[in-house]
Amino acid sequence: MSAIAAQEPRLNREITTRECRLIGYDGSQMGIYATVQALRIAESEGYDLVEIAPNAEPPVCRIMDYGKFKYDQAIKAKQARKNQSRIETKEMKFRPKIDVGDYTTKKKHVLRFLDAGDKVKITIMFRGREMAHPEQGLSILERLAEDLKDMAVIESAPKMEGRNMHMLIAPLPSAVKKKKEAKAGKNEKVAEGDSTEGKDE
Repeated sequence: MSAIAAQEPRLNREITTRECRLIGYDGSQMGIYATVQALRIAESEGYDLVEIAPNAEPPVCRIMDYGKFKYDQAIKAKQARKNQSRIETKEMKFRPKIDVGDYTTKKKHVLRFLDAGDKVKITIMFRGREMAHPEQGLSILERLAEDLKDMAVIESAPKMEGRNMHMLIAPLPSAVKKKKEAKAGKNEKVAEGDSTEGKDE
């Protein structure tokens, strides 16, 4: 538990930086604000200010209902664990300025991993000056999460570690269940076919 707790982002008044790059509740880029002002905006909207990329320059903060986010993710992750047996974690790497073709290809690989019941660690790799724009990597992760919302649940929210930003996704329990049921139905049909063979002889 302590390892998990250590990875928790800083919230609200725990954020000590003077300024931050602010992302709104709806995902919009709001620009650079004094942290005090960003906190005031979050509080006025009834939400939390969450530091999602502390190593960026300046750090990136997002306005969100953190309690609800944590609760929803915990419920989904628990369901995912309950419905999965042996799970592997695959990794797919993206660049912040990835083109549409590469994005589509990599997304297909991620879908294949999820379809096989594996978790996928999505890594955005930053180089040089790209570090100054972590929001580019975040937008890719958010786009991927949106594209895969019918297949996957975010098990670990986007987090900056050194020069990389990570997000862990897992197959949705309902998607895994559907696949198991479809497979079971297919096996039954095959068994029925075998049992009826030779009856006319």
